[in-house]
Amino acid sequence: MPHEPASAPRVLPASRGLQSQDDLLEMQRLLMAGRSLTDDWRFPHVGDLTFAYFMIACHLGREEHIRLWHDSESKLVGYALLGEDPSIDWQVHPEYEWSGIEAEAMAWAEHRLAELRQRDPKQWGGALAAGARQDNGRRRMFLGEHGFRYSGEFAEVNMLCPLDGPIPMVEPPSGCQVRAVAGARNAPQRAAAHREVWQPWTDGNITDEEYLAFMQLPAYDRDLDLIAVAPDGVIAATVIGWLDTVNRIGCFGQVGALPGYRRQGMTRALLLEGLRQMQVRGMTRACVSTGVSNVPAIRLYQSVGFEIVNQYLDYVRAA
Repeated sequence: MPHEPASAPRVLPASRGLQSQDDLLEMQRLLMAGRSLTDDWRFPHVGDLTFAYFMIACHLGREEHIRLWHDSESKLVGYALLGEDPSIDWQVHPEYEWSGIEAEAMAWAEHRLAELRQRDPKQWGGALAAGARQDNGRRRMFLGEHGFRYSGEFAEVNMLCPLDGPIPMVEPPSGCQVRAVAGARNAPQRAAAHREVWQPWTDGNITDEEYLAFMQLPAYDRDLDLIAVAPDGVIAATVIGWLDTVNRIGCFGQVGALPGYRRQGMTRALLLEGLRQMQVRGMTRACVSTGVSNVPAIRLYQSVGFEIVNQYLDYVRAA
């Protein structure tokens, strides 16, 4: 049964900006603890958080775009992110949900965004985006109370795959090699493949040096950063996996193939290898998300055992 929030603390926890990478470790622990007390969809996966943190660190500045709330014993009980495009996300430990941190997080983001819009209206003048899982009625209500409306433009399906049975063996296309990234020496080629798949989206704006820094982040596992190398030596498809070792659930983050190498079975082979690696590491299930209208991706994930179990709804508020 989902954990019911405790009675609200009398004093709102103190907040501060992010100070070091140790704060990221605390944020990851908060998500895993929250998931253990609720369900698989109330909180994001640690992999989703790690990539969002990375994008803020690359392009914005961690101290000004990440806010943390600690209780009287210095335990992290909430955080908020103000990202590009612009977007806001916040997460609060179940024992502190709806005690006031959510409202303070929204006020912090609104104040920060007003400053950014004055400084650079072109970059920050767009509608503010946020989101909520379909079954999180309280969060959806909170967004509505703060002027957000469901958009539908970037809604996603959440999919789950059990890992309690054998993972099918599938040979990659002839001459194609499926393997993990070979450390730092592969970083430039890996970054180039990421850019070709994900640009012009913001997620695609990663330099070679930034990808090398990404590989040093807590929770990154090189053996789950998988690539398919085509016979011509090009990194043609990529899949990155993440582990929540507390709840034993894996997650696929950015999944994609270069345009000229799609529909050849490379990405499917990578997903199956990723599922095998997660199973070996003790995961009991894996999750992945994709756009509600991305029918080819949904069918691909279903072909390796994923089923749709929830949706992530996107909300926007006009500038």
